[in-house]
Amino acid sequence: MSTASSSNSSGGGGGAGGGSGNRANDDRKPGQNTEESSHLLEAAENGAKYGSRQAVKIVKTNGTSTSSSLPHDQDQENLLGNMVHTSTENRSRTFWQYVAALAAAGGAFACGTLLGWTSPAQTEIVDNPNYAFPVNDDQFSWVSSAMTLGAACVCIPIGFLINMIGRKWTMLFLVLPFLLGWGLLIWAKNLAMMYSSRFILGIAGGAFCVTAPMYTGEIAQKEIRGTLGSFFQLMITLGILFVYAIGAGLDVFYMSVVCGVLPIIFGVIFFFMPESPTYLVSKNRSESAVQSIQWLRGQQYDYAAELEELHETDRQIRENKVNVLSALNRPVTRKALAISLGLMFFQQVCGINAVIFYSKKIFEDANTGISSGMSTILVGVMQVVATFVSTLVVDKLGRRILLLASGIVMALSTTAIGVYFFLKDQDEASVDSITWLPVASLCVFIIMFSIGYGPVPWLMMGELFATDIKGFAGSIAGTTNWVLAFIVTKTFTNLNESLGAGGTFWLFAGLTVVGVFFVFFSVPETKGKSLNEIQAELAGNRSTDQQIVNKN
Repeated sequence: MSTASSSNSSGGGGGAGGGSGNRANDDRKPGQNTEESSHLLEAAENGAKYGSRQAVKIVKTNGTSTSSSLPHDQDQENLLGNMVHTSTENRSRTFWQYVAALAAAGGAFACGTLLGWTSPAQTEIVDNPNYAFPVNDDQFSWVSSAMTLGAACVCIPIGFLINMIGRKWTMLFLVLPFLLGWGLLIWAKNLAMMYSSRFILGIAGGAFCVTAPMYTGEIAQKEIRGTLGSFFQLMITLGILFVYAIGAGLDVFYMSVVCGVLPIIFGVIFFFMPESPTYLVSKNRSESAVQSIQWLRGQQYDYAAELEELHETDRQIRENKVNVLSALNRPVTRKALAISLGLMFFQQVCGINAVIFYSKKIFEDANTGISSGMSTILVGVMQVVATFVSTLVVDKLGRRILLLASGIVMALSTTAIGVYFFLKDQDEASVDSITWLPVASLCVFIIMFSIGYGPVPWLMMGELFATDIKGFAGSIAGTTNWVLAFIVTKTFTNLNESLGAGGTFWLFAGLTVVGVFFVFFSVPETKGKSLNEIQAELAGNRSTDQQIVNKN
């Protein structure tokens, strides 16, 4: 039985029966009031940490009846001191939450190698063929974009698999398509095998992009959920940097072999991580959920209030169980989906994948004198550093401020890049004195993307949706992201030919400005809020928790 429920029973007994209830309170031993109230505040603190409005309300209600039996104000002050002292002893430990989140993000590292592979591989496959068959630029653009198609196709099916076998086993299962995809790519005998390999790898990578943020959002307490959620994008950028670095010293065959080993390492490490407590409660595996919570929070952690919160949420979902279409039609789900899809849309149309996939060409066209290999490594380093900074500040500054700052600066950066290439197309000699402009603008763009629009949309995807629709709705958002990634990647060359490099980057800048207005008017702040509190805010009940706390 949870602390909250047992405390509620005690409080209810004291309040029933009018005068007899007061006499019963008066007959209690003095220390009994202090002990009961301490337990009540413990439940309240845990409830507040995970959004348990029920626990807060219990303390307020019972706190009144308990305090009324104390003879003096000094006794009440001593009681409050004891309550605060008791509550501080139950703070959960966060170390193992960081470990589990980093282990889950190992799949994002493998996904990053898929995104970054095309840049060092293009020269060796197109210009200096390492395979027994020729590949031209147009064919290689399909090799690059086949991954995004695979990712788009898997996002919705993976939502059902997540709810069937769990978050942990879904991610472990994805090691298999990773190995198959890299194997086909390493030993490709024709172009069809190369297309197939990238498509299969996209399936594995896209599935991780849905599963890992969901897992992280469910294992983390709200104070560090933003930081842990940012690990996903951080590991993607580390994966990109990793493949850039090894690509500078290895040919495409051995580079692909190294990348193929990474999913095995992930599988071995993640095997020892716990399943999400939210999933375990949904499958009526309370004992396993307790073990998972204690693994994540520490053996000394009083899990009662958090477990009661999870059970209450699960009971509400079961009592109001609806099919997927009905759940999607709820106003709060429609609002969450609109926000998530909007963030995914603006993440892609700012032009980030075009920058990543064609970073070498951008540096070469700018005539910077920096070698193409070094330029891509430089881009990778900036991404990693900026994303790491984001993990440090996302729970301090909030999601909105990072998105707004990111969007404004990215728009200015792509505008500047567009100006440079427009002037260059008019007269190459006119830009000899400003060759630093596209490089500086590109660096600023990468940094600001990695701080805001890179990690935050994936982080918020795991925060915005109710548990009963999270898998499917998150899959829709992931599918949208990868479809847009395919469109941007595949059409970048065509846009360059029709609009020119300057016009293409101005198009990205204009769309990013629209994204800034979208964030300002539509995206809520989720920093420091429990998943239940976020749902209440989306439903328009901003002050629900505060009203309950102040009720008495």
